[in-house]
Amino acid sequence: MDPKVVADTLWVLITAMLVFFMNLGFACVESGFCRSKNAVNILSKNFVVFAISTIGFWWLGFGLMFGNGSPFWGSEGLWILGGADNSPATADAYQGAYGSLNWTGVPLLAKFFFQLVFCGTAATIVSGAVAERIKYFSFIVFSLLITAVIYPVVGHWIWGGGWLASKGFLDFAGSTQVHSIGGWAALAGILVLGPRIGKYNKDGTPNAIPGHNLSLGLIGCFVLWLGWFGFNPGSTMAADVEAISRICVTTNTAAAFAIATATITSVLLLGKPDLGMTINGCLAGLVAITAPCAFVSVQSSAIIGALAGVIVVFSVIMFDKLHVDDPVGALSVHLVNGVFGTLCVGLFAESQWMPNKANGLFFGGGVTQLGAQALGVVSAAAAVFTLSLVAWLAIKAIMGVRVSVQEEIQGLDIGEHGNSAYPDFVVRKTLPVSAGAFAASPAPTKG
Repeated sequence: MDPKVVADTLWVLITAMLVFFMNLGFACVESGFCRSKNAVNILSKNFVVFAISTIGFWWLGFGLMFGNGSPFWGSEGLWILGGADNSPATADAYQGAYGSLNWTGVPLLAKFFFQLVFCGTAATIVSGAVAERIKYFSFIVFSLLITAVIYPVVGHWIWGGGWLASKGFLDFAGSTQVHSIGGWAALAGILVLGPRIGKYNKDGTPNAIPGHNLSLGLIGCFVLWLGWFGFNPGSTMAADVEAISRICVTTNTAAAFAIATATITSVLLLGKPDLGMTINGCLAGLVAITAPCAFVSVQSSAIIGALAGVIVVFSVIMFDKLHVDDPVGALSVHLVNGVFGTLCVGLFAESQWMPNKANGLFFGGGVTQLGAQALGVVSAAAAVFTLSLVAWLAIKAIMGVRVSVQEEIQGLDIGEHGNSAYPDFVVRKTLPVSAGAFAASPAPTKG
């Protein structure tokens, strides 16, 4: 076998495993940023969602996304793993159905697995945004719909050789295709669900609802940061030593600068270096660099990350004021910075690394690439938000989407799962202490 194919395949599979491991990171961040009474529910959603993603993407999504067909969806190879025996002859025949992936020479199943873990990431983004009030099985049904239909259809436009790709739209590793898609789907879910009980006062002012375990949140952030070194460099789908080295550094640099600016911004706006904002700053920088990571210099990645760290803090505050209740800041991280990162391709790209040899606006290339990026942002937003809103409303009408008031107050762990993440922790009501509280019997008298 060709040594290059072996090296490329190993690289693709290892980086895909890193992206798969990001599911643990999302589970830790989301559960840590939410209250202890909902920890089991959030962990279970993040655990099950990858299984659902596998089923939905295998069942229909991969063919819709990468199959040959119209500029809007694939129509060939919709059931690739249903009957293929993966012998060389069969694999070659099936490979012909996915012309949009012929640019990489790794085996078909390696391509499938790499794209699957990206699809699963988009689905799990939704989990945190709708946390602490959504019905478990309603979320599962939506996860199947997004992975089988919504994500793949828009993905065909972008990565499957569809109409956006023909317009010059570029999204190297998924600021729009993964993160904004997850964000727009989450926004539709939040609007259908409404805010959590107690989040807003009668006068509209928001109340802080702190997460129960920032240690867990920080562990999750480190896992995600690690996973991003598979997410972005792995999107080369080849062991190109020059490209993957530069992409690793642009990815890391953006995260580092975003951490710094998010921390500084939180001090200036909130008076303290809020750890939650710092964690989301790191993730915002990683999301923002995901689309341009292969097309920009390390210096540009520093600027992109620095801006993302500022944007995410302002965005969290903005959504609170708009009464859009997002318990973990998923919209600010994935939606807002996914849009920002996508536009950064049109601003910071340099022709030496661009497939169309075009420069971004800041490097003398004019607005051509920026226009293509803006078209992609608007098109993906309209499609994903509309399809997701229809899906959420249908689920609401058929099976409901929100748990009862009593269940939400008690916690979804007991109501939805019948157990608790912390069964040894007992909440005790403390009675007010008064002067007579200790007088169990009259004071003795002298006799």
